[in-house]
Parts: sequence; structure tokens; C-alpha cells
Amino acid sequence: MVPYLPLKITFQDGTLLLDAPATTPLPLAQWGVFDERVGQWRAEARHYAAIILHLYRRGLAYDDQARAYEVLPLQWRRRHPPREYQQEAVNSWWSSGGRGLIVLPTGTGKSYVAHMAMAKVQRSTLVVAPTIDLMEQWARQLEAAFGIQIGLLGGGSRDVLPLTISTYDSAAMMMDFIGNRFGLLVVDECHHLPGPFYQQLARFAIAPYRLGLSATPERQDGGDAVLDELLGPICYRRDIDEMEGNVLAAYRTERICLDLEEDEMRDYEANRTVYIQFLHSNRINLSAPRGWNQFLMACSRQAGGREALQAYLTQRRLAMTCRAKLQQVWTLLRRHAGERILCFTADNRTAYELGQRFYLPVITHHTKIAERRVLLDAFRAGDLPVLVTSRVLNEGVDVPEASVGIVVSGSGSIREHVQRLGRILRPAAGKQAVLYELISYGTAEWNVSDRRRQHRAYERPDSMSE
Repeated sequence: MVPYLPLKITFQDGTLLLDAPATTPLPLAQWGVFDERVGQWRAEARHYAAIILHLYRRGLAYDDQARAYEVLPLQWRRRHPPREYQQEAVNSWWSSGGRGLIVLPTGTGKSYVAHMAMAKVQRSTLVVAPTIDLMEQWARQLEAAFGIQIGLLGGGSRDVLPLTISTYDSAAMMMDFIGNRFGLLVVDECHHLPGPFYQQLARFAIAPYRLGLSATPERQDGGDAVLDELLGPICYRRDIDEMEGNVLAAYRTERICLDLEEDEMRDYEANRTVYIQFLHSNRINLSAPRGWNQFLMACSRQAGGREALQAYLTQRRLAMTCRAKLQQVWTLLRRHAGERILCFTADNRTAYELGQRFYLPVITHHTKIAERRVLLDAFRAGDLPVLVTSRVLNEGVDVPEASVGIVVSGSGSIREHVQRLGRILRPAAGKQAVLYELISYGTAEWNVSDRRRQHRAYERPDSMSE
């Protein structure tokens, strides 16, 4: 045995320090680098499990001073038997070494799968969610499941307990200090994790057990590849069409194509010409990874840039809120009177316009948390049968009563469109969900619609209306 062993391992600012000389025969270079400033090897905290496992398998002594997480004896307070696929998901994750992604559609009980994983691991756990709404929803569910005090990190709270729920932002900022306090890391809506800032919350955590949850892990920028590195590979997956009519409500989608009026089309084409000509003259390809940033930079620096940006916004506005669309929204609201309806828009301005025109409540990211909670509770109770939102309700927030979705406008994101469909698929007796997608004919919206529908959930005959 080499004389410097046992190897001391400590946690410092989101990294591991390994007290071994630069010439150590151990393969430490695969996990980190030798830091000349401190005379020790330094590695990202996420490599903790791999390093410990390597030392254990080689029978080498080590002094683990990095680990600060503890046994968390979780006992179910109220538990219903898991569905077959939920048990399969947990078993698959456990067989994968307690690391990996579980991909299940919205409304199929991903959070309950996480509860089962926590109860199996029995270690201090950090759950990370993208919004304050979801953080609070997780806290309520876990308190009901296990009957213990829950720590909250985000939204003005900084209580770190053995079972803690955090927003992505707060976790990323605090992981330097608390990254060694949790043995299990649960990342909800983990498709957000590949963002450069958010990656820190996984890189700076020592948690040997890691669980990612998402209905749509794929990213258009290819960033989902990093999820394998930070959380583990996909270990279990079921899609919407596999669970329709059983776990999820039966559904149909209807894409409604509407014509701009003559004056609207004239304005649309004139503004789009200005916008497109500016792109061509500056050799800007919006499909490129940095295309949009290049466009904004050119607008601020090049002659005619201000006019081009205004033309882009105007043509987009005309396509998203043409008069025929607004009339169609009213038609659908009347058709489905008495049902719970969610109206989705691409931006706050359109959401507020619909709210003012039809006297409907609106939820955006500007809506105060307390007000948002009141509106959602009223919607669930049926006191408010319709809610208008931009993107706040795209993912995570539980609104099982919704059965009708109206996509007034949206991006080309497949994930966004699938998440919106998922909002209305929570099962109920005799429920038939329907998602309407309103498209302005002869505009760029048609191509946007085709892009976002490239998912197996939409591989069925479409009902088309002119």
C-alpha cells in the first residue's frame, strides 16, 4: 500500500479536494486536475460516487470528510399502491445504480415515482424545480406523503433541511455551500438543466443518487446530451400515445386554419418583406444557433435595423392576433361552455388582450404568487371556468380539471407544444380532451406549427377547419 493512503477527501466550494501527490499512481486525472495552489487534486463534486467506488473496489483506505448527508428514515404517512409503470420506473432506475432519467407524460405521477425513489434511498434529498409554484407544490405533496418538515430554498426562503425543495436558481447559487449535504438529487423538469448556469447545481453536488424527471427531455440545441453526464441516461420511458385512454384521458387535436382579412394580409406582407430583406442583406440565418442574437445585434448597429425589428414584431403580431383568431376563440369558448378551458399564448401582450376582450382571468409571470394561487384554486373549483396564460402553465402546475386547450399562439418548440397538450390530459371519468391550435393561413405560423408537431403524440389524423 502506498504511504500517503488513506486518501483524504474534502468538499470545498462545489469541488472535491483529494489529498494525494501529483505523481499518485491512482487514476485521479480522469476526474480532475492537480491544483498547484493547494498541492491537491481537485475534481467537480459530481465525481464523488465514482471516486469512492474506485477506491472501494481497489480495497484502498480513504478518509471521507466530504460527505455531510445523512440517513433520512422516511416513513409513508399515506400511500396508495403504485401503478405498474410507476413501479417499473423505480425498479429500472434502481437497477441503473440509482442514476438516470425517468420520462413520463404530464399527469402520470412522476412526482410519486420520485417519492418512491426517496423512500428507497433513505438519504438526505434535494428536489429541484424550475419555478416557485412547483417548489410549493412539491413541498405540499412531500409533507402529505411523509409528514416531516420540508426545507425551502427560493422565493425568499432559505431553510435547508434533510429534505429540501429548491428552485433551479437558488440551488445553482447555493450549491457551493450545500452540495455535500444531500445523497439524492431529484431534478424535476430536467430539460432545463443543460443551461450553463443551471448545470452548476448538478456539477457541484456530491449526491451519488440522481433522478431526472421530464415529459420531454430532448432539446432543439442538443443540450440534452449533457443530462447523461450529469444525471445518467434515460432508464425508463413511456409516451403520451401509449397511455391514452388508460392512465391519461382520451384526446384529439384540431388544427384550425384561419384567413387574415385583406387589410391584415397587406400589412403582414409589407412588414415581412422589410424584415426578410434585412436578414438577407446582413446574411443572417435565424436557424443558426446564434441567429436570433445576430439579428438583434444587427438591428442595433446597421442602417434600417430599428425598422426591421419593428417590422418583425408587427408581422408577428398580425399573425398571432388576427381578427379571425379572436373570433374563433369566442366561438370555441361558447362551444365548450361549462368545461374547464386553458388558453395559451406566446406572449403576455396577447394574453392580456384576450383577457380584456373576453373578461377572462390572466396568469403571467408578472402575476403575484398569492393572486396566482387564488386564480388556480378558483379554476379547480369551477368558479373560473377559463384561464388565459402565456407560458406560466406550460409545465408542472397541476390543473387536472382542464379538458380543453386553445393554443392561440406559441413557439416552434416541440416541448412547449407537448407540455400544453399534457395540461389537459389528467384522467377523469368519461373525459375527452381536445387541443385546438389556431393558425393564421399564409403566414410563418404554418411552418412554426409543423415544427412543433413533430412528436408521436400528434401522429394521428388531424381535424382541419378553414
